Amino acid sequence: MELPSQMVLFANVVKSGSFSAAARSMDHTPSAVSKQIGRLEDRLGVRLLNRSRQGISLTYEGRAFYEHCATVALDISDAEAMVVSMGEHPQGELRVAATVAFAKVHILPILPEFLERNPDLRLHLELTDRSIDLAEESIDIAIRFSEQIHDPAVVARKLARNRRVICASPAYLERFGTPQTPEDLSGHNCLRLSTIARWNEWDFGDDHDKEAVQLTGNFEANSADAIFHATLAGMGVARLSTYLVGPDLCTGRLVRILPDYVDETSDIVAIYGDRRNLSPKVRAFIDYLVACYGSIPPWERDAETTIV
Repeated sequence: MELPSQMVLFANVVKSGSFSAAARSMDHTPSAVSKQIGRLEDRLGVRLLNRSRQGISLTYEGRAFYEHCATVALDISDAEAMVVSMGEHPQGELRVAATVAFAKVHILPILPEFLERNPDLRLHLELTDRSIDLAEESIDIAIRFSEQIHDPAVVARKLARNRRVICASPAYLERFGTPQTPEDLSGHNCLRLSTIARWNEWDFGDDHDKEAVQLTGNFEANSADAIFHATLAGMGVARLSTYLVGPDLCTGRLVRILPDYVDETSDIVAIYGDRRNLSPKVRAFIDYLVACYGSIPPWERDAETTIV
């Protein structure tokens, strides 16, 4: 037994008044308690307790040592109570990293209610599309797409399905024409994402007969949010998620191209470091997101924006 544990044991013996009473309170045997107190005295080189048939009493050295032991025992008890109370409800700082476009459209709008439900939480949100090292950057949760997960040690929980469609602005299509087949895309300015190579692989057909199109274009960016705004500006053809372009497809600000094509190879996921002893703040935030998005995410619940 280490010295701090022996100090706590000694404080309990003195407080309880006997080895047997201390043993009952700590779920030990009286002989084990007596043995540890003897080892503590041997370590210190002084007698701490006088033992007699009438019970125990403190020596001069024992009385001075007990004051320190009682303080240590109280500090440990307070620390344990603090951690237990933290396990009862979310509190402290929650550090979240999320992809830029998704965070702007579907995380920021629902944060006020989450923070209202959890008044003891402070939320730090970092919007970034770069690769995240959870441990290195002290991030509790990262909201990502499944193709961004490269670390087998992290835990991923699906938040919603992610469906991508090909689209362009009416102004672009009026100027350059509307592609009718996947092969036609090779003659168009296709907008690319620089941070995720998999995002730029536009495969057509089914799993048994996939057809990849060689994309060419004069613009790329490190965020889907930038690609989205470039598409609205008429810069080219893009493959974008329905959570981002659904409203603009409905209003006509964007036009869907090759409507038979929907990419469903990616999910929107929450990743975190460890499934065991998951902190209440992490569990609360993930459960909240899952409840908000549901089996059919809100951006596809409206019949007008559902992609079939």
